Amino acid sequence: MPTLEGKSVAVTGGAGFIGSHLIDALIEKRPSRLAVLDNFFLGNRDNLRDAISRLPGLEIVDQDVTDMAAVRRFFEARSVDAVFDLATIPLPASLERPHWSSKVICDLALNLCELCREGAFHTLIHCSSSEAYGSAQYVPMEENHPLKTETPYAAAKAAAALLVESYHRTFGIDMAIGRPFNNFGPRQNGRDFSGIIPRLIQRILRGETPVIFGDGQQTRDYLYATDTARGLILLYETDAARGQTINLASGREVSVLQIVRDVSRLMDWTQPPRFDPPRPADVRRHCASVEKARRLLSFSSAVSWEDGIARTVRWYREHPERLKG
Repeated sequence: MPTLEGKSVAVTGGAGFIGSHLIDALIEKRPSRLAVLDNFFLGNRDNLRDAISRLPGLEIVDQDVTDMAAVRRFFEARSVDAVFDLATIPLPASLERPHWSSKVICDLALNLCELCREGAFHTLIHCSSSEAYGSAQYVPMEENHPLKTETPYAAAKAAAALLVESYHRTFGIDMAIGRPFNNFGPRQNGRDFSGIIPRLIQRILRGETPVIFGDGQQTRDYLYATDTARGLILLYETDAARGQTINLASGREVSVLQIVRDVSRLMDWTQPPRFDPPRPADVRRHCASVEKARRLLSFSSAVSWEDGIARTVRWYREHPERLKG
């Protein structure tokens, strides 16, 4: 079984929401070297504060991974065994700058595929997105679910994963792809391009009415951030995952209405939400099949929705500065 102990590991997007939780989990694996590559478009150095205290040798490189020449120099100067690829552009940005965001997402994956093909590092663990599936055609959504993308972000994430798969089939690169469904937990971006949960908490903290876009019956399959990080590591540690794309999810649907109810209850907010027009190309329903992850990775979610949302609300209440901007 592959092990990360004693290995040299790099994480693109390692200062971001999931990336920083992955860094925390990787430290427990005792790699010989651990590096973060992040251009801080969404990443935050504060996300790595605990990691730096636990691993003073953590290398943090302010680097745009779309700059192929610069990234090649990074690998030429270091011996790297594995790369966890979490760098991305968030979905809302693709609604404002679709051409740019789509190109960046594809270039990020393509550059790492090419470097892996060239032998700059041995193993690529790529982080995709459930948005690649679009709204559920049926549930539970297994890995062969049609790719019915709704947004430029979703299309770019689907294309990036297909590129990684093609490099495995054509050139034999050592890879695995995790396809996380909706992530939640501490450190999620609460400023520009923020997700529904930090945005909801922010509004309530400000005394503002929560907003629901559409009827609130939209569902998501939420996975707590530490579970996502654990699943990505299992992709590396499991021989049977090589060449595979695997859902990382809880297998449980949570509606937007339930999110608003649960957060409001935890924050002692009693006023009803406001309903605004639906967002463009909003996914209507998501509920993952987790059978493949259970079978190949022995993976299942350890943190329930109820426990995770309570932890998340508590964290943002303790760190209100992370919601400013």
